[in-house]
Amino acid sequence: MNILVVEDEPKALSVVRAYLERDGHRVLEAMDGERALLLFETVPVDFVILDLMLPDICGEEVCRRIRASSQIPIIILTAKAAEADRLKGLEGGADDYLVKPFSPRELVARVNAVLRRVSPLESMRVLRFSGGLSIHLEEQGVFAGKRQISLTPAEYRLLLTMARRPLQAFTREQLIARAFDESYEGCDRVIDVHIKNLRQKIEQDPRHPLFIQTIFGTGYRFGGTIL
Repeated sequence: MNILVVEDEPKALSVVRAYLERDGHRVLEAMDGERALLLFETVPVDFVILDLMLPDICGEEVCRRIRASSQIPIIILTAKAAEADRLKGLEGGADDYLVKPFSPRELVARVNAVLRRVSPLESMRVLRFSGGLSIHLEEQGVFAGKRQISLTPAEYRLLLTMARRPLQAFTREQLIARAFDESYEGCDRVIDVHIKNLRQKIEQDPRHPLFIQTIFGTGYRFGGTIL
């Protein structure tokens, strides 16, 4: 899992990184808000640990911008201990709030607890959605009702990437990074071709898609509701 740690204190950043990597995660680092938002927009990020007191953009604003297009888990890690700050952070979209000084082991435990709470799709064998679509993960099969849909490997990876995070907006670059390996050499517009083909196969009316929706100015999202 890729965890973005946004922290302007080098010592705290180093400690958090060490404990998260020990727990098996890949850590991306940002020491200011601009860098955090750039990483979020250009590389796959699955989780954010966010300081509020940053040297440029405040953490609250970083959280708001991330929440505008994504429901990925966010834990706030900050010295702001007042109840009003906690409430503001949680109301702003954070999933948890940890005050400095903190226990690194408690932080890792909270990361795992949030993942269990907000990412139940990761452990499911079959993803079922309103509209009759289902994805059978072990067999890598996709069904519309009882009818199996034949997808190419690229189409399946794209569909699964979006379906695991319903309603999250993905840029073309994010879809390439998540659904394809590092050897992928196609341009980002090739994603549009795959999306068009996916719609022809899984949508009842490809001109008015229920599942693969266009987010103008951004990219695409999966619009199905998990059952």
